[in-house]
Amino acid sequence: MSPEPATHASHRAGALNRRRFLATTGGAAMAFTSLTGCDLLSTNPTNGSRDAGHDRGDSSAKEAPGLAKLVKAGKLPPLSERLPKSPLTVTPAERTGHYGGDLTSAILGPAEAVQLYRIVGYDYLMRWSPQWKSAPIPNIAKSVEASPDARRFTFELREGMRWSNGDPFTAHDIVFVQNDVFNNEELYPAGPSNPGTAQALDDHTVRFTFEDPNGLFLQEQASTMGLDYVTRPSRYLKQFHAKYNRDVAAEAKKEKLASWTEYFSAKADRWVNPDLPTVFPWRITQGVGEGTRVVLERNPYYWKVDPDGRQLPYIDRVVYSVVSDPEVLLTHVLAGDIDFQLRPTNTLTNKPVLARRREQGHYRFSRAVPSNMNTMVLCLNLTHGDRALRGIFANKDFRIGLSLAINRQEIIDTAYQKQGRPYQAAPRPESEFYDEKFATQYTEYDVPGANQYLDRVLPDKDGKGFRLRPDGRRLEFTVEFANGIWPEYPTVLELIRTYAAQVGVDLRIKGEDRALFDVRTGEAQKHDAAVWQGAGGWNDIYLNPYFYLPVSAGATYFGRAWWDWYVSGGKNGEEPPEPTKRQLTLFDQLKGTADATERTSLMKQILAIAREEFYAIGINLQPEEYATVNDRLRNVPDKMPNSWVYPTPGPTSPEQYFVN
Repeated sequence: MSPEPATHASHRAGALNRRRFLATTGGAAMAFTSLTGCDLLSTNPTNGSRDAGHDRGDSSAKEAPGLAKLVKAGKLPPLSERLPKSPLTVTPAERTGHYGGDLTSAILGPAEAVQLYRIVGYDYLMRWSPQWKSAPIPNIAKSVEASPDARRFTFELREGMRWSNGDPFTAHDIVFVQNDVFNNEELYPAGPSNPGTAQALDDHTVRFTFEDPNGLFLQEQASTMGLDYVTRPSRYLKQFHAKYNRDVAAEAKKEKLASWTEYFSAKADRWVNPDLPTVFPWRITQGVGEGTRVVLERNPYYWKVDPDGRQLPYIDRVVYSVVSDPEVLLTHVLAGDIDFQLRPTNTLTNKPVLARRREQGHYRFSRAVPSNMNTMVLCLNLTHGDRALRGIFANKDFRIGLSLAINRQEIIDTAYQKQGRPYQAAPRPESEFYDEKFATQYTEYDVPGANQYLDRVLPDKDGKGFRLRPDGRRLEFTVEFANGIWPEYPTVLELIRTYAAQVGVDLRIKGEDRALFDVRTGEAQKHDAAVWQGAGGWNDIYLNPYFYLPVSAGATYFGRAWWDWYVSGGKNGEEPPEPTKRQLTLFDQLKGTADATERTSLMKQILAIAREEFYAIGINLQPEEYATVNDRLRNVPDKMPNSWVYPTPGPTSPEQYFVN
């Protein structure tokens, strides 16, 4: 399973820019595309488990016993006052469950708190269906209307919905996030790339208006890019905001913080601050950094029910162990102490070990179909500062020759447990954009053919058989990778180094800390070449297309200067070649329409150019992955997509999981 994307620091900044757009009404009446929630989410009806189990307790109760006691004691309003007028109904994957128990999982250190989004933090304005259909569906929003020019989006919210502390959740909360948080120059000095504001048409209707079109806005609201709109309650956070509290700077100083913005950010940290109200199924009671566990307890105001009208979630608590060693985490999974785990134990190397211990550990596998299209994509820096290297890398014949020199099947057999197949940086077979020619071009192992292509670019060699640059120096360059993320990368790159040497290319490899890797391959543009896992293989292709064209600050490893040119409107960076400029024009058109059919057509044109230009070199089709699921945990589908954009297993509705 892939980690949070390499782009995350810059991807997050870009996402925040894309989120800071929105809304005034003005102008003539417009036609709208409308999407209405059916209030029924269907998950995979089969589970593949060995034991169906039995219901326990009062299956007719409409709320958890602990909440019923609080209501009886007068410490909590009755359920009818805690649910919205139109709660969202979730159809269980297997059967309706019963209340109680803990769900256990683990994260690899506090830095991996980002993984909490997946189980306990997937409730945004929109959501993906469990099967990950290409179009997102309403979630917190009951319905949405989009203008044809993708500049205006109007969301109807669920009347009567509340935060976990009982405060109403309204359009004014979302307006606060857009206008007072994202548009605040002190909180976000860089400012929005697509400015706008939000407007509450009434308590339950909010309208966003973009200065420029944003045809991907609804997809963003179904992914983690939509998180901030629904995790920053205005009533609570206004007390830490300079616009609403003139004394906030002094209060920040008392808390030993440098500014009110640091104070605000600390209080808005959804995984650290237990006082921050939430709309998620469970609320933080022991945050990240408070010892070796993260604990979340059920949200008494959660706004979803099962088909019998029983309030979700079924499970009382979610408990994450915070461990520092992946081997320790693996031992906990093997012992059956973990109910659900993807990263970091779901490696190909671990799978045989986990498979042998399933019966003793009382767990099963849930198949996880990855959205990543490649285990490793090699990107030469086509906008390199060294003009000689740039000229070599930019020559398509050089990239073809290097690709033909790679023995992919040997890599697959050696490093990937014989899983996968030779594959370029191209959409997966599951994708509507699958193109066999694109996926398979130049993947054959052909040393004579490789030499023919390379001879066209660099025919001269030194006494040791290495090719010489036009300036007479030996061609040598370094491929950089981030340490500690994919343990097989050093092995794979060492094999690639030997293959390159056989055709006269002196290739070096260099592992480095993730933060340094991000800097060198991002804004600094100091890398010769870099590798990363290939995102954008399935329905994440619109949000993660950066291996097909230069539209990411952090992951356009093959042409960051082209991205700088694109995002600055030609003021910075370097003007790309005509085919790439054509792609960027098409991408602007794609973002400028709310018509899904038109977006599909435009993406196909973008991919056709990517196939012809052959910017990046793929190695291996990302093999099917897996999650380990304890036998006592029910309603977990036996197969699900696996993606950061999805984000697994969130769209399968963990609120309907239950413990036997």
